[in-house]
Amino acid sequence: MPLTTHQETAVTITAVSPYGSEADANGTLAFIDLAKHPSWWSPDIPAPQVGDRLHTVVLDATRTPPRLSALQKDIEIARVLRSSE
Repeated sequence: MPLTTHQETAVTITAVSPYGSEADANGTLAFIDLAKHPSWWSPDIPAPQVGDRLHTVVLDATRTPPRLSALQKDIEIARVLRSSE
């Protein structure tokens, strides 16, 4: 099933690089930029690792691969945007 912008989805990290993480979102390859993972903002949160499960939101479903965020503030913004549609 294709992802849609502002959709919340659970993902599994499949690869980690210096600039972000690839994730499997129910069979769809997606990407989480380094700054869109909570570890970027807090030294108390471990960096992403292969196999981690995260709750995310789709920031841009038109990109290849789609761009996601695991930040709570982005999830909350998406909820507001979905409720006003």
